[in-house]
Amino acid sequence: MALSPSSAVTLLDVSFEWPDGSVALDSLSGTFPAGRAGLVGRNGVGKSTLLKLIAGLHTPTTGRIDTAGDVGYLPQTLTLDRETTVADLLGIAPILTGLRAIESGDVDVVHFDAVGDDWDIESRADLALSEIGFGARDLDRRVGELSGGEAMLIAITGLRLRRTPITLLDEPTNNLDRPTRQRLAGLIEDWPGTLIIVSHDLELLDRMEHTAELRSSGLGQAARDRGARLEVFGGGYSAFRAHIDQEQNAAAQAARTAQAQLKVEKRERIEAEAKLAARARAGKKSAENMPKILANGRKNRAEGTAGKMRGTLDDRVTEAQAAVDAADARIREEEHIHLTLPDPDVPRGRRIAELTDGSRIITIQGPERVALVGPNGAGKTTLLEQLVSGADPEPGRVGGRLLTERVGYLRQRLDDLDDARSAVDNARDAAPASAPGELRNQLARLLLRGSALDRPVGTLSGGERFRVALAKLLFADPPAQLLILDEPTNNLDITSVEQLAEALESYRGALLIVSHDHTFLRRLGIDVVIGVEPGGTLAQHAELGD
Repeated sequence: MALSPSSAVTLLDVSFEWPDGSVALDSLSGTFPAGRAGLVGRNGVGKSTLLKLIAGLHTPTTGRIDTAGDVGYLPQTLTLDRETTVADLLGIAPILTGLRAIESGDVDVVHFDAVGDDWDIESRADLALSEIGFGARDLDRRVGELSGGEAMLIAITGLRLRRTPITLLDEPTNNLDRPTRQRLAGLIEDWPGTLIIVSHDLELLDRMEHTAELRSSGLGQAARDRGARLEVFGGGYSAFRAHIDQEQNAAAQAARTAQAQLKVEKRERIEAEAKLAARARAGKKSAENMPKILANGRKNRAEGTAGKMRGTLDDRVTEAQAAVDAADARIREEEHIHLTLPDPDVPRGRRIAELTDGSRIITIQGPERVALVGPNGAGKTTLLEQLVSGADPEPGRVGGRLLTERVGYLRQRLDDLDDARSAVDNARDAAPASAPGELRNQLARLLLRGSALDRPVGTLSGGERFRVALAKLLFADPPAQLLILDEPTNNLDITSVEQLAEALESYRGALLIVSHDHTFLRRLGIDVVIGVEPGGTLAQHAELGD
């Protein structure tokens, strides 16, 4: 199948099953246009799997994928040996080796084959690296000398340097600090070729020319017959979201109108049946004084008229029901979290925790919402670990102490869950006196329902496991007076991030949160912003920066 000039990737009836038979994607068709596109969708819908299919790392079970050229791909997690060099990370080490061998006088043809047409690779690498604060002088540096964010940025620069017609990035901003995210944004603005990014970073998604949404078609045979859906909107995520909201408002109004019309048709059908019954009784009474042949003729005509009327009214009810079904199908199922949490009893004057860099002390007081910000490697997570453990801070590091014992801590790794036990059992550990029914109701309000409540936590999706970990914090008895969250939005889809904010809106204690996601922090209504500087100092800021 030939691609149109504006098409970069075309999917035709693509399905993919895992070796155990579970379906990851079903009958997916659609097109990614040329340019920059953000790929969004709920956790578990198959975004990362789709990228791997496009990159050729997986083979479709059925269907086909056509691309307008070679594809470069960067996974969510870089698994690198500490001895890997920057040149390796850029993907140009073999070219450099060949080039340096030729420059030293070795004219073996293998070196010329390695270099190909890339005689200027070192100068191009220097130019590309200079945009992210590095240069050709760093080509032989080891990955072990870099931060995770720096390694990710260099790997992305390598893809840009290779100039593949199509590039795929899976959650590239996870764990990146603000300055590194801004450097990445600069790379993306003038990216050569087509770029498809899976991300929940709203600021990054707003820089895209297109927004592609991957959706499952829901439950039921009709939904399965439709397969998965890929819908592409021209514009960044904010414009896409505004379009969806407008569309959903119109769909909701259409559904209300259709439902009202269905009630009218059903009422008229009932009223018509009552009238027909009354006519039948009247006809039967008047037929008592008629000749039998005349009475039978009148009865047959009346039954024929009644049958036609019933058929017409039944058709109108059927059409009205079809209009309701069609209108309902346009409405998205978007669940919201509304929790009723116990009061943790944190008066405004209550001192909850202290943070210090040795020269100053910053106190978290009352139900304050505090954001802990700073570049990667500054020591934010180390500070949280020291704070919770009560150990002495390392020399030259910021530290602190808790002034309450009622603390809930959500680590990045979610390693406080017992994967062999159910969601209900994990949550009960934090609230042993809670009635089983009430605990299940609370978990349901966190959108954990049905079989997800009783299955081993290790079998749940990442988003479901996150909700179980959050439940242990929010439902604790007695309730925590301080919640500490370390990068809670990493690997959550956009809807889950919104639902996390909704859940935290109900919490009335103090909140200390590490996050590079300023959009999320602003939604939480942060009261205090504390910066952790690389030199081991604390700085209190008036507001979140850019």
